[in-house]
Amino acid sequence: MTNPPPPGNWSDPTWSAQPSSPAPDPTVVAGQPVPAQPGPVDPYTPDPYAAAPYAPDPYAPVDPYAGAKQPATQPMPGYAPAGYPPQYPGYGYPQPPKTNGLAIAAFVLALIGFTSCITAPIGAILGHVAQKQIRLSGEGGAGMAKAAIIVGWILTGFLVLVIAIYAAAIIYAIVTSDNSSSSSY
Repeated sequence: MTNPPPPGNWSDPTWSAQPSSPAPDPTVVAGQPVPAQPGPVDPYTPDPYAAAPYAPDPYAPVDPYAGAKQPATQPMPGYAPAGYPPQYPGYGYPQPPKTNGLAIAAFVLALIGFTSCITAPIGAILGHVAQKQIRLSGEGGAGMAKAAIIVGWILTGFLVLVIAIYAAAIIYAIVTSDNSSSSSY
């Protein structure tokens, strides 16, 4: 029994029956040279132009954890990929914007208004001015300015109410004292 001819027109010494010549190609015209056929590719012959398979990549990120299970072509989590500038996370928190000084002053004056109601309207007015400055400059302290406005106007309302009560009490005392003095004569 004979084996069929091997593909690619190459001879194999292990086969017992080899044809003496390959079958003629019907596409070749008589008198023209036969183009060279590519030979068999040996999978074990290394490509001289390919990079060495086990050479370290000089541009690969440095693996800080020996024996990591990720391939060397992917950066470790938390590290920038190769070719990008390093980023340093964890060096403090981003700084909040500077607090508006007028907002601080307005809040302090509004709180002092609990003991002396005279400073409460000043704190409320300064709170309005501070809010406008904060909108224009982008500084911090918007909440403090709003609290100064609220506390200042509430305390100003109480101040007006207390003054009205005192004025009513004085007027009542004057009116009642006139009536009592005129009836006694």
